[in-house]
Amino acid sequence: MTMMQQMTLARRPEGAPTQADFNLETCPIPTPGASEVLVEVSHFSLDPYMRGRMDAAKSYAASVPIGGVMEAGGVGRVIASNDARFGVGDQVFGMFGWASHGVVKGGALRKLDDALPATTALGVLGMPGFTGWYGLTQRGLPQAGETLVVAAATGPVGSMVGQLARRAGLRVVGIAGGADKCSMARDEFGFDACIDHRAHDTARDLRTALADACPDGVDIYFENVAGKTLQAIIPLMNVHGRIPLCGMVSWYNEGALGAGASTGDSDMLPWLWRNLLVSRLTVSGFIISDHFDQFPTFLREVAPLVAAGDVKYIEDIAQGLENAPAAFAAMLKGGNRGKQIVAI
Repeated sequence: MTMMQQMTLARRPEGAPTQADFNLETCPIPTPGASEVLVEVSHFSLDPYMRGRMDAAKSYAASVPIGGVMEAGGVGRVIASNDARFGVGDQVFGMFGWASHGVVKGGALRKLDDALPATTALGVLGMPGFTGWYGLTQRGLPQAGETLVVAAATGPVGSMVGQLARRAGLRVVGIAGGADKCSMARDEFGFDACIDHRAHDTARDLRTALADACPDGVDIYFENVAGKTLQAIIPLMNVHGRIPLCGMVSWYNEGALGAGASTGDSDMLPWLWRNLLVSRLTVSGFIISDHFDQFPTFLREVAPLVAAGDVKYIEDIAQGLENAPAAFAAMLKGGNRGKQIVAI
């Protein structure tokens, strides 16, 4: 086999991404150079942050150029190596993009333990799981007896946050889209309660449901959604509450990383600022790539829990590189069930 496939960015989306924003291309498989490794990719990750990379707006990382390969973490087997640390057949993780093959420097690869499914390196034991662990333990500072709320509760970040918080002795309330996902949060991931945001048309109605589920208020709100959910929760926060902030997926399709202006959410700024002051809340934004020095600690703590079944995970695997754009668009609207992955 001498040819590979890759998905490139055809144009910058206006609103939600569509198939027309991508190009599926066939090209020669590259030859690894000095210290490089060639990998045949079996699976790659789809994550909400990728929507921001499709815009031209300035952000914490460079945009994908028009004609450039969509970025993604992937797993696969080494098929050629010029790095003594990796041999043919080794299972590895690397940033290969939306592509069937990739060549990277050996220093940018992580060899995987064959004792666990390789796909865990994309979700529960990858960047999403690490984001949940870091945000909760280092920014949320949980204490037994407190109440935590996390939206996108059945996704790889939210489910990690909820399960670790429950292990730490907190009351955990999730927010998810649909009765099925709420049941999953409670039955699969052990949440104390889960609120279906689709059953509540306004922030006020959602707040009423959350208040019933959080009779002692909210001490930690793990923020990854924003929008209506943010408006619902802020008045329920206890004095000196903490808000780890890692995303705002409900605004991503607005462009520019989600200004929220076209939805009217920008009108909430004075109200939000006052609530942050009066309740003396700590909002702690973080970009997980700044903290990968702590990734080994995360693996030491969490990998044994995953192996033992004490931390659970669910994967939603789309089949075929050609179906990645549709799976990506659906994920941004909550259409996935668990961690969204593409199998090539």
